[in-house]
Amino acid sequence: MSELTLIVTILGGLILGGGLGYFIRVQMGKAKANSVEAKAEKMLNEAKQKEQELLLHAKEKAIKIIDDSKKEENDRRSELGQLQKRLTERESMFDQKLMEFEERKTNLQQKVEEIQAIKQKVDLLREDATKKLETISNMTREEAKEEIIHQVEEQSQEDLFGRIMKIERTNSEKYEIKAREVVLSAIQRCASDHSSETTSTSVNLPSDEMKGRIIGKDGRNIKTIEKLTGCELIIDDTPDMLLVSGFSPIRRRVAQIAIEKLIKDGRIQPARIEEFIEEAKRELAIDIKQAGEEALYKLGITGLDPKLVSIVGRLKYRTSYGQNILNHSAEVAHLSALIAQELGVDAATAKKAGFFHDIGKAVDQETQGGHPEIGETILKKFGLPVEIQDAAAHHHDDKPESVITQIVKAADAISGSRVGARRDTYEQYVARLEELEATASGFAGIDKVYAIQAGREVRIFVKPEEIDDYEAYNLAKDIARKIENELQYPGEIKVHVIRESRVIEYAK
Repeated sequence: MSELTLIVTILGGLILGGGLGYFIRVQMGKAKANSVEAKAEKMLNEAKQKEQELLLHAKEKAIKIIDDSKKEENDRRSELGQLQKRLTERESMFDQKLMEFEERKTNLQQKVEEIQAIKQKVDLLREDATKKLETISNMTREEAKEEIIHQVEEQSQEDLFGRIMKIERTNSEKYEIKAREVVLSAIQRCASDHSSETTSTSVNLPSDEMKGRIIGKDGRNIKTIEKLTGCELIIDDTPDMLLVSGFSPIRRRVAQIAIEKLIKDGRIQPARIEEFIEEAKRELAIDIKQAGEEALYKLGITGLDPKLVSIVGRLKYRTSYGQNILNHSAEVAHLSALIAQELGVDAATAKKAGFFHDIGKAVDQETQGGHPEIGETILKKFGLPVEIQDAAAHHHDDKPESVITQIVKAADAISGSRVGARRDTYEQYVARLEELEATASGFAGIDKVYAIQAGREVRIFVKPEEIDDYEAYNLAKDIARKIENELQYPGEIKVHVIRESRVIEYAK
């Protein structure tokens, strides 16, 4: 009984404990469930609250954006309204201006028509007045115009001539004094010996018997020499001498050297003549080069191409009116340097330009063209400065542009016109004077013409009843210009136009 009670009691305790535990577990589950639901509900409430806040914020932004858009739209509408108002005002203003312009145009057109009508009336009145004047004066309009011009010329001619003469006299005197000082200073500091060269060269013979040997049998020796040298041998009655005649100094020199060698050798025959002529040419080539080197060394000009030095040496055997061109070029170089120093110009460049101004004459007999063009081509080929090329090309021009060329032109004239520097034959001298007088006589109103001072001056006597003082002044210029354009001459020519009136009356 006690065990059963105990068992029942135990069982009842177990059941009671299980029920109690179940109840406690259920209560704990419910409590736990209530806490999760509370959290979930809390989170849901918070989410709903945030959602409400976000919606409110979004609504506020949307309202703000809408307000801003409306404000911008209102501003744009206001601006468009103002622009439209301005456009309307401008259109009205333009319309007003256009109307004003049209009105002005109409007024101007009316004034133009009025002016044209007045002009027509004036033209008619002028024509009537001109006809009346022509009727009164018995002269046409052109005749009256010519008469008025003629009277004005006569009244102002004397004053104009006096003014021109005064201006030119003042300027020419001033510049002439300065130029004379420069030229005289240069001439005094440069003095050169001159000896005119001719077209023949003399060869001394040991005896007259040598003349026959040079002539040879049937003249074969002399013919061979003349054929190979291009010179003419003149054998006359002059004792112990023969002449080598020819226009080329180089050929004459070759013939002279060859004949002297033949005389020393004694075997004068065509084969030996040809051999000695070739030997003479080689010696002359060496002499030409040495002459060029010596001339350049004396002037202090260095650094030139050897070919140009040889061309310079050829000037030793080139003459102009009997004046040796190499000596002439050296003298022009010295004079150019001295004049350049007086004027404050580069003396070294002037010296080179003066020395090379006639370089074209070294080859002008073998090359087509004048020596100024040939000289410019040579200097350009060897790379000399432009100033020196210009001096060679334009030293014969009337008014060279370059200062260096003007200096060289003056130095060339000084050297060429120096007493004894150049000479003419009698025939050339007479022909030049006649040509000068004929050139000056070709103008109207001239009575007599005389070329004096060896052609350095020409005096023209005019008819006073045909040429007045002003026309005489212009006539002198025209004659000088014609002489410059048509004649070739060294230095300068002075033109004198003389007009005089003589009145003779007798007292009885």
